[in-house]
Amino acid sequence: MAARLKVFVTSDGLTDYVIATTSKAKALAAWGISQDAFQRGHARETDDPALVKAATARPDEVLRRPVRGARGKVAQLNPAKPAKPKGPTKAQLKKIADLEAQLTALDERLEAGRAEIARDEAALAKRRASLEAKTGAERSRLQARLATARQAPG
Repeated sequence: MAARLKVFVTSDGLTDYVIATTSKAKALAAWGISQDAFQRGHARETDDPALVKAATARPDEVLRRPVRGARGKVAQLNPAKPAKPKGPTKAQLKKIADLEAQLTALDERLEAGRAEIARDEAALAKRRASLEAKTGAERSRLQARLATARQAPG
């Protein structure tokens, strides 16, 4: 069974805000109010037939009307403009751009370091090959001399 809609109204002094919803908490959320405006007397449930008819035709939608001289004119009830989602501030965007730039620079340093290590590894491999070639030739000569020395009469 669907919950019964109630019609709530609040005002900022210039505009009345009306909503048909199932609870005071949902009305406060729709109005974007975090404090209990009902407890403070800034919002109330209404049974005004014109407001009830207009609001229940558009449940869970905030309707607004000017306060001055429009109290009985339900025809002036209009949907409230939905709050624009707040995007990041300029400072947040700058911080994000700075962090992205730092991350890119870090990645570039990593790649440069890897390239340097690869060059060092290639140079070390070349030195190892050269050392092994020199000692290999020297070893062959020494082994030949050792074999000759072992065969010589003593």
